[in-house]
Amino acid sequence: MRGIAVIQALAASRGRRRVSELARVTGLARSTVDRVLSTLERLGYVRPYEGDAVLTPALMELGNAYLAASRVPDTLGPIADALADELDESVSLAVPDADGARFVHQATRRRAMSLAFRIGDRLPAELGAPGVLFAAAWDEQDWAAWRHRRAADPDATAFAAVPPGAVAATGDERVFRARVEASHRDGTGVDDQMIEPGLVAIALPVPDPAGGIACALSVVSHTSRQTVDSLRETVLPRMREVADRMAAGLAGPSEASPDETSASPPTHGTPDAPAGSAARLAAKSDLGPEFVESLARGLAVVTALGGSAEGLPLSAVADASGLARATARRALITLTYLGYVTGDGKRFRLTPKVLDLGYSHLSGLTLPQIARPHLAALAERVHDSASLAILAGDDIQYAGRVAVARVMSVNITVGTRLPAYATAMGRVLLAGLTAADRAAYLDRVELPALTPHTVTAPADLDALLTATAQAGFALAEDELEVGLRSIAVPVRDRQGKVIAAVNVAMHVRRRTVAETEADVLPPLRAAAARIERDLRTATRYSGTAVV
Repeated sequence: MRGIAVIQALAASRGRRRVSELARVTGLARSTVDRVLSTLERLGYVRPYEGDAVLTPALMELGNAYLAASRVPDTLGPIADALADELDESVSLAVPDADGARFVHQATRRRAMSLAFRIGDRLPAELGAPGVLFAAAWDEQDWAAWRHRRAADPDATAFAAVPPGAVAATGDERVFRARVEASHRDGTGVDDQMIEPGLVAIALPVPDPAGGIACALSVVSHTSRQTVDSLRETVLPRMREVADRMAAGLAGPSEASPDETSASPPTHGTPDAPAGSAARLAAKSDLGPEFVESLARGLAVVTALGGSAEGLPLSAVADASGLARATARRALITLTYLGYVTGDGKRFRLTPKVLDLGYSHLSGLTLPQIARPHLAALAERVHDSASLAILAGDDIQYAGRVAVARVMSVNITVGTRLPAYATAMGRVLLAGLTAADRAAYLDRVELPALTPHTVTAPADLDALLTATAQAGFALAEDELEVGLRSIAVPVRDRQGKVIAAVNVAMHVRRRTVAETEADVLPPLRAAAARIERDLRTATRYSGTAVV
């Protein structure tokens, strides 16, 4: 499955690379790379940008499939979050992944010195607190693989999250084995400033129902707050209670809701893309020989396997992916060979290696970064500037903007703040407040007239906000500045809360109000829907910063 190599190469370069460079890095012919990129673009996983190929948040649905099937973030994540709140320390969950430990959940305290690892980051077993716990269960074949990796890559350059020089401090095999034996004796793993000066951590294993280790629970602090000894004394007893609770949670039944399962093929390519084999047939028809169907089939199998914590038999994989059994079997064989799938011959499961496919980088994208390509497409479509804004106190603050070149244009930059009451985006954001928050806003805010047309009566503004909530958009004209019209719609998070607004701004002579609603509002709503879709995928297991 040569297309996987292209995704890996993009992931290794923080999600973006020149197309010409991809051919060199992967060793594939340029024509093959072009076909792979055309396929990934059609599936919605890659977009072209100024001669580069760029990974999109939609690709995270592959990693989400693994995370859903593992049950660790869904079942144990809320418990880890509560422990972080209780201790006021960062808490992590990591799973064993070959000769390393991979983070699958982070509850990070925001401080000047705080944990910087992301979901999907992988550390070598010899570095950090979780790895020694996992290594305690290794056999000689596992140790041989570890020695081979250390010899081939002594600086652990294959582990992108490892700080430079960190592995050198871990010592040789004798030192590592001594740490593993100590961990096995007392059941804990520790990191006393191995990853980075000042960082200390302690970890406990969380057993799975089969008697193995499902994950490691870690509490991470800084030497300005804790030492390894103080963590043992003050934190470890509570961690043992929480680890027992986590083990009980994993032993219980899975309760994934239907809308949270990932057992469906990728359909991000177009807003109304058909599902399953129909989607692949449509893509094959559109792209012809440029479509790499084997790649699309393999990725469909990955998402299909996200539908079960226990793994799926071949027949269920075929049904969920819309593939013939023989085709599904070939895809499973390839994915197993590449290390993304494991199985016992009867049931197949995803491995944590799926998170290598861009998850760590993409989980760090902010809302403006997610929105920008959609704003650019919108601005190109309507030939007017498009912007993203959030509510900042009683103002709106521009968080993203794509401007078009005109003799007369709206001169606004990212970071600009404007009074919310006089702008379309502000009204969309205010309309999304709770009734209590809206009432408090109307009670405290002053509404000076910025133009002769500005709405200045609280009762009139309240009525406009109610109408905005009902209509799903706001249009403001001549209120912030005479001659300026703006139309805006909300952007909602996974819970349906309005967190941002998107607008198109223009001079009033460009269009009539009726033309604005007929010609601009539909693509504006479509752009917001695409932002929301990417945001839902990106935030299923990782938080996305608003700015």
